[in-house]
Amino acid sequence: MKRLALCYLTLAAMSAVPLDGQDLAARIAARIAQTPNQGVGVYYRRLDRPDSLLVDARHRFHAASTMKVPVMIEVFRDADAGTLRLSDSLTVVNEFHSIVDGSPYQLDKGDDSDSSLYLRVGQKASVRDLLELMITVSSNLATDILIERVGPARANATAHALGADSILVLRGVEDGVAYRAGRNNTTTARDLGVLLAAIAEHRAASRGGVQSRSGRVQNDCGVRPLTRGLKPRLGSDERPHEDA
Repeated sequence: MKRLALCYLTLAAMSAVPLDGQDLAARIAARIAQTPNQGVGVYYRRLDRPDSLLVDARHRFHAASTMKVPVMIEVFRDADAGTLRLSDSLTVVNEFHSIVDGSPYQLDKGDDSDSSLYLRVGQKASVRDLLELMITVSSNLATDILIERVGPARANATAHALGADSILVLRGVEDGVAYRAGRNNTTTARDLGVLLAAIAEHRAASRGGVQSRSGRVQNDCGVRPLTRGLKPRLGSDERPHEDA
């Protein structure tokens, strides 16, 4: 089976290094050429001027951990609305139910990028701490706890309202029954770019909080010279690799 690799380049920051449009296109094309016969979606946009570059930006991919961005946005919008506080405590659980048939499933800490939260099962954790774990270390367990709190349908609807009109946030992480049934979170490079622009322009939620947690993971997609100052949100499963 042909391996699919993906690097979403969604530059909503104003601190990116200025480049001539043709030079930028050439550099991106050269980077893509290093991974022949693999799918790539690129969405580049500068907020402080009309620069943009799109490469198959509406091609749909498995969202992997990039779906944590709309979940984060929904948490902060609920905080803005007063329906939850970041200081609220949620019980740390490791049993969830498939969106397909309601069957229970658990997450394996060996497959998670963070294992610390598993030591707190049965205890309480603040929404703020869960957000930090979800975004800074990409905790799948924190993600599933938070998505149960805000609801995938609401996170999906908010993303669409912000202009990411083709993203699909259907479920939490590691719902194997849903995965095998094809009920998966999916997105495009354009969707992620639109969401990051909404964060940068303070349309996603109130100023400050959502921006401070919009991603702090090391970029491994080979585009650091073009994204200085932008903190990325990475994601992968056994096929795609995504970076926002």
